[in-house]
Amino acid sequence: MNLKEKLSEITDYYAPKIVGEVNDVFIKLVKINGNKVPWHIHENEDELFYVLSGSLLFEVENREPFTMNNGDLFIVKRGLNHRISSKGECHIMLVENKMTLHTGGTVNEITKSIKEQRLS
Repeated sequence: MNLKEKLSEITDYYAPKIVGEVNDVFIKLVKINGNKVPWHIHENEDELFYVLSGSLLFEVENREPFTMNNGDLFIVKRGLNHRISSKGECHIMLVENKMTLHTGGTVNEITKSIKEQRLS
């Protein structure tokens, strides 16, 4: 699988797409541009972020915000309130448990079901 090719198939921002499965986790690709991801928590699951291109502003409640760049990886431990944003287009690979809701318990206009996250 070529991730650049898979990213070219993704046309919408804030719409994670499942590109693979490993045991009980999904491998997802997502494009973001701006600040639409709400503060949210995954009560029972960790979440891995890997920046493929661009810069990602990462905020974790009660911590200093930090910027992730191409090649950076960060694991959000379960129970941490967090959100992401970018000033320009940013491409991210996510590794999430299959039961993880990508916006946690917070539902807004970017929330997608697992069915909507399947790459056709």
